[in-house]
Parts: sequence; structure tokens; C-alpha cells
Amino acid sequence: MPLISGTTMYKPLVVLSGCSGGGKSTLILELARRGHTTFDEPGRAIVQEQMQTGGNTLPTTDPIGFAELCISRAINHFEDAPADQTSFCDRSIIDAVSFLDHHDMTPEHSAEKAHRYRYADDVFLTPPWPEIFTTDAERTHSFEDAVAEYERLVISYPQYGYRIHTIPKSPVAERADYILQVLNSR
Repeated sequence: MPLISGTTMYKPLVVLSGCSGGGKSTLILELARRGHTTFDEPGRAIVQEQMQTGGNTLPTTDPIGFAELCISRAINHFEDAPADQTSFCDRSIIDAVSFLDHHDMTPEHSAEKAHRYRYADDVFLTPPWPEIFTTDAERTHSFEDAVAEYERLVISYPQYGYRIHTIPKSPVAERADYILQVLNSR
């Protein structure tokens, strides 16, 4: 059962966010390999589903609908996360709200959800890393767009009361070690 403070729910669900193409999914796989509960990125899964079904709820065609689906999926991850142990998620509600804020179209209920569902205080951001950035069927935006997204997230997470830690550009095992060392030092 999550801790509940007024209307805020808290779980020790640690967010990995940051620059698209910065290695978040690889880190999630490494943390899962080490036995941690993990949750994949909602946006990527939604884009895959929309492409498979011929849907058009995509960031380019329906940004509000896409972000709302991301928020819904992130809430499912939050609710599925164990309350008695640290787990990890690739992106969060804050990412979707930041996306909506960027487009000046954040519905009030979306911002409220960013306050209601409280993740672990420490958030880990992958920095822009051009050497590993690639595009694919789901990630069609440019590196410059990914950097702009990262810069927005650096502002958005502290606005919601989170501490940002920038993950070093190093091999995946070292990056996972860094995350766990920061969490264990608290």
C-alpha cells in the first residue's frame, strides 16, 4: 500500500528520464537483469501500438491524446509498482506533462496527476549523448529535438520537487552502479 498524504500517493518508484536516445531503455534492462522491478517507457509502447493498429494518437498528430495515454500508462506503472521496495521506470507522468507544457496545452487534470502520484525524490536523467543517439520507427525526431526535450525536463522535474542526478556517460554497468550508489547513500 503506498503512503498517502492528503491526496498525494508515494511509492519508491525511481524515474529514469532525460534525453531520448540517451540509453534509458538499456539501463532499465540492466536494472531488471540485476533483479529490480522495472517498467518500460509508456510513449514508445504507445507509438508501437498505434503504428501496429493504424491509430493516429501520436505525438505529431494528437499531442494531447498521446500525452494522456502516456499519463494513463504511467499511472498503471505507478499502481503496479511494489510499495515495499525500490523499482524503476523509464519516464514518468512528469515527462508527459512537460511535453504538454511545451505545447501550451496542459489540461488541469494532467498537471494534478503529476502532483498526486509522487515518485522517489531522486530522478536520474540521461544527458544528450550524440555518439549513441539513433532514430528508428518509433523515435523519428532529431537529436536537436531530443536535446530540447532534455532541457525542458531539467526544468520540469525540480518544479515538481524532484532532485536531478545526471547519469554519467559510461558503460551501462557503471551507469547502473552509479544510480544504485546514489540511492544507497540516502
